[in-house]
Amino acid sequence: MAPPGPPFTIHHLHVGQSERIIWLAEELSLPYTLELHTRNPVFSPPSLTVLTPQGSAPVLSSTTPSGQPFNISETGAIAEYLLSPLYNPSGHLTVRPGAENYHAYLFWLHFANGTLQPALGRQIIATGLDPTGANPRSAGAKERIERALGQLDARLAETGAWLVGDEFTAADVLTVWCVTTMRQFVPWDLAPYHGILAWLGRVAERVAYRTAMEKGDQGLDWRKAMTPEGPGLFPPMKAAMERAAAAAAAGGAGGARQSKA
Repeated sequence: MAPPGPPFTIHHLHVGQSERIIWLAEELSLPYTLELHTRNPVFSPPSLTVLTPQGSAPVLSSTTPSGQPFNISETGAIAEYLLSPLYNPSGHLTVRPGAENYHAYLFWLHFANGTLQPALGRQIIATGLDPTGANPRSAGAKERIERALGQLDARLAETGAWLVGDEFTAADVLTVWCVTTMRQFVPWDLAPYHGILAWLGRVAERVAYRTAMEKGDQGLDWRKAMTPEGPGLFPPMKAAMERAAAAAAAGGAGGARQSKA
C-alpha cells in the first residue's frame, strides 16, 4: 500500500550529510525523487543555495495537504517529517512514548546534531584558523570530539547492537555519517573505538544503507569510510587546508624576519 504522504524530492549534496535522508527513505521503503548536487568545489552550488535561506543540504521538496509546494531544510526536521504518521504510520524505526527506552531514543536521535557534529564542525574551523595546531584552543576542539566519540563508543559497547538497544532505529541513521563520510572533512582515527567500528560493521550489512550510498554518491568508497583510518580528506578540502597552512607558514616567516629587523 502506498504511504499516505504526498510525493517528495530529496536534494542531496554529494559527500554530504544529506546521505542520511536518502538512507532513512530507503529504510522506510518510501518512494522518492532524488536530485543530486555537486560541491562547488567545497560548498553548495547555486542550484542548492536558491532552495532555502540556509543554502545547504539536505532539502526536501514536497506539497502541503492542500497542494502548496514547499522546501524544508535541517536534517532533524526532515527526519521527523518522514518518521511522522504522514509517511510512517506504523512507527517503524521509532520508539513509542512510554516505552522503557523512549528517553534513550530521544537522546541518541539528537546526539549527532546536538553534540557530535558541532564538535567536529568546531575542529574544521579550528584547523582553518590554526593550521599548525599551535593555539591551545585547537586542543580544546579535539577534546570535545574525544569526549563525544568516547560517549558514543561506550554506549555501543554497552548495547552490543544499536544506539537504543537491540533494535535499529532512526537514531543510528542520523549518527553514522559523523563517523564515516564526515571524516573526509575532519580526519579522525577510530582505531581506539572498538564499539563504533563494530557498529559500522553492522551498518555495512544493511541493504538500505548500501543502496542509499550507491544512489547518492556513485563511485564513493563508502566501505573505506568505515575503516579505522577513514576515507582520507576530500580533495578540494585538502587543497584548501594546504593553502591555509602555506599562508600561515609564510606569515610566520614574515613575522620572524620583521622581529629580527
